[in-house]
Amino acid sequence: MKNIFSFLCVCVSLLVTTASYGQFNRYDSTLKMGRTGYRVICSNKSLDQNELAVRPIGFDKDARELKFYIKGRVQKVEIDDLNNNNFPDIVVYIFSGIHSEYGNVIAFVSVENKTFMPVAVPDASMNGKISDGYKGHDDFQLMEGTLMQRFPIYKQGDSTSNPSGGKRTVQYGLVGSENAGYKFQLLRFYDTK
Repeated sequence: MKNIFSFLCVCVSLLVTTASYGQFNRYDSTLKMGRTGYRVICSNKSLDQNELAVRPIGFDKDARELKFYIKGRVQKVEIDDLNNNNFPDIVVYIFSGIHSEYGNVIAFVSVENKTFMPVAVPDASMNGKISDGYKGHDDFQLMEGTLMQRFPIYKQGDSTSNPSGGKRTVQYGLVGSENAGYKFQLLRFYDTK
């Protein structure tokens, strides 16, 4: 009886732990603007490493699929024209951490639908302007060609489940060119209670 009770406790513990990691199923989605776009596939099996495949759709016949490994899991993908050149770009939202609390973004920018290039968004924890009080729990979305990031601000002594510093909203814009390369630049940020 004691062994059965111990076994049941372990099973319940595993179920609770697995549920707390967040629900990430295999990601397979196609996004288009007109006749062109991208198919994004990620197995999302591992907390640490997953293969991400980004396949162009309706691009020049020489455009090739990109495959590489990411740290974390894909949660969602959005499509927009980030550099106002009338070609589709996408952003891929990736979450890592034991509870999928740390968000990251990789964008893929079309080069006149002949090819496309990846562009990473700077890590909020590495930017001294916005990192104070940052402990993840990110929320991202596209807004009129810019990328918005929002996260709770933690004060000294706050528990993970109870941040008391309000929220910080950060706006990024894509800058650069096809020849010089692109990067995301912090445009502005503000805190709210």
